[in-house]
Amino acid sequence: MSEPHNVGVGQPGFVERYGLRSHETATIAQEVAERIRTHGLRTVRLAVVDQHGMPRAKALSPDAAIAALSNGLDFSGAIYSMDTGNNVFVPPFAAGGGFGIAEFTGFPDVVIVPDPTTFRILPWRDHTGWMLCDAYFSNGRPLPLDGRGLLRRQLGLLADKGYDYVAGLEVEFYVYALEPGYRRSPADSGFTAPPPPVSVYQLGYQYLSEVRLDSISQTLEAIRDALTAIGLPPRSMEDEWGPGQLEFTFAPMSGLAAADNAVLFRSAVKQVCQRRGLLATFMCRPGLPNAFSSGWHLHQSLAHPVTGRNVFASEDKPLSATGLQYVAGLLEHALPSLPFAAPTVTGYKRYRPYSFAPDRVCWAVENRGTLVRVQGAPGDASSHVEMRSGEPAANPYLYMAANIAAGLDGITRGLTPPAPVEADPYSTTAPPLPTSLADAVQALDEDSFYRKAFGDTLIDYLVMLKRSEVKRYEEALAETGATLGADSDVTDWEMREYFEFY
Repeated sequence: MSEPHNVGVGQPGFVERYGLRSHETATIAQEVAERIRTHGLRTVRLAVVDQHGMPRAKALSPDAAIAALSNGLDFSGAIYSMDTGNNVFVPPFAAGGGFGIAEFTGFPDVVIVPDPTTFRILPWRDHTGWMLCDAYFSNGRPLPLDGRGLLRRQLGLLADKGYDYVAGLEVEFYVYALEPGYRRSPADSGFTAPPPPVSVYQLGYQYLSEVRLDSISQTLEAIRDALTAIGLPPRSMEDEWGPGQLEFTFAPMSGLAAADNAVLFRSAVKQVCQRRGLLATFMCRPGLPNAFSSGWHLHQSLAHPVTGRNVFASEDKPLSATGLQYVAGLLEHALPSLPFAAPTVTGYKRYRPYSFAPDRVCWAVENRGTLVRVQGAPGDASSHVEMRSGEPAANPYLYMAANIAAGLDGITRGLTPPAPVEADPYSTTAPPLPTSLADAVQALDEDSFYRKAFGDTLIDYLVMLKRSEVKRYEEALAETGATLGADSDVTDWEMREYFEFY
C-alpha cells in the first residue's frame, strides 16, 4: 500500500512487522485508503472499544488515518484504568499498572490498529470516516484486556469445532428531551442533590401503539436513515412499555460483525439523537418517572461454515440435539456469566418476578419469563436460542464471548439441560439469579470455568474494576443513610454514573 508522507503516526511498519493482517485484509486496507482519498474525507475517526463496551476515539487527518493502517496509532492506555465514573480505580504508577500486567507499568500508550473491514463513512458528519481498532502493546503483544480480541479467539475455537456463530440483536433503550438548564455532572464531583431535571420525551406510553409510534416518526426516521447509510438497517422499530422507551431489532449477523455492529448501533443512536437536542441512554433503567427496565436479548444459533445450514434446526423438535447441548452450557455457567451480561449496579434491579425479565436459571420453549428462551418449532429452519440476561449497557464482545464459551462447553461435554419450564417460570424451583452486582462478581471471581476460558488476567481485572464500582456505590448509599438492598429503586448515584455514560 502506498504510504503518505511521514505524519508521525504509530510505529512504521508495525502491522507487517508483527503479522497482524492477512493478505485479504491487506487488500481491503488498500481499498479503504483509496476510498478515503476519492471521497475527499477530511477526518477519519479511529475507535477502540474499552472494557465497558464504550468506543474511545481519535479524529485523524486523511493522511494520518492511511498511515495508521500500516503503522497503528499510539493511544493512551489510561482508558483501561478508568471505571464507569471516569475515575482511575488503580494506583496507576504501580508496577504492572496496578493490575499486574508488566507492559502497563508507567501509564504507557498502547497501539491501536484499524480493522479496514469496519470502515464506514458517517452520514451525520461532514466528510468523516470511521474504523474500529484492535489494541496491542508496543511490543506487538495483543492486549489481554481487549474484548474484541477475546471474542475473536472464542470464534476461532468455535470454528475449530466446525461452527459459525450467528447472532440477532434485540436492544431496548430510552430517548429523553433535556430541560433547559440541564447540566452534566461527573459521577463523583461531590454533587449530591438529585440529578438536574430531565423531562421524559413523551414518545409512547402505550405498548406497541401505532399512534404513539407515529408521533416520534421524525426521530425514528433520522435514526433509521443514519443506520441504513452505514450498512445497518433496522429490521424493526417499536415503542416499548415506558415513556421514551424504544426497541430496535436487526437481521441475523455472523461472527465478529455482530458485536461490532452492536457498538456502532449504540454510538450512532446517541450521536443522531444529540444532534436533535435529545439524549439516548442505554442505561438499564433510568431513575425517572414510570421507567421500566430495558433488556438486551441476544438471539443466537450456530451455522455450518460451508453450507450455512442452521445446526440448531430440527425436523421433529423445536431445537436440535446440538442446540440443547448449547442451552445446557448456557445454564451450567449462567451465574458467573452475569457480570458480562449485566455489568452495572442497575442491571440487577431488572431481575424481578413477573417482570418479563428472568429471576432464576431456567429455560423453556417460547416463554418470555425464562433466562434462556428457545424460539422455534419442528421443521423451522430459523430455530434459535435467546439469552435474556443482558442489559443494553453490556460490552458486546464480553457478552457474546461468555455465551459462546458456555454454549461450546455444553456441546463439547455433551451436556443435557434440565427439564424445560412448562408454565410459570417465576414459581419453578431453580437457582435464583444474583440480586446485586457484588454477588454476581463474587460468583465470577470464584468460577474456574471462565478463568480457564478467558484467563486469570482478564477475570482478575474485571473483578477488581467492578468491586471498585460497587464500593463507590455502597459509600454513596452510606452517605445518604440508605440501606443496601433495602429496595430496588434507582439511586441518584446510578443516574450520575450511568445515565449519560451509557
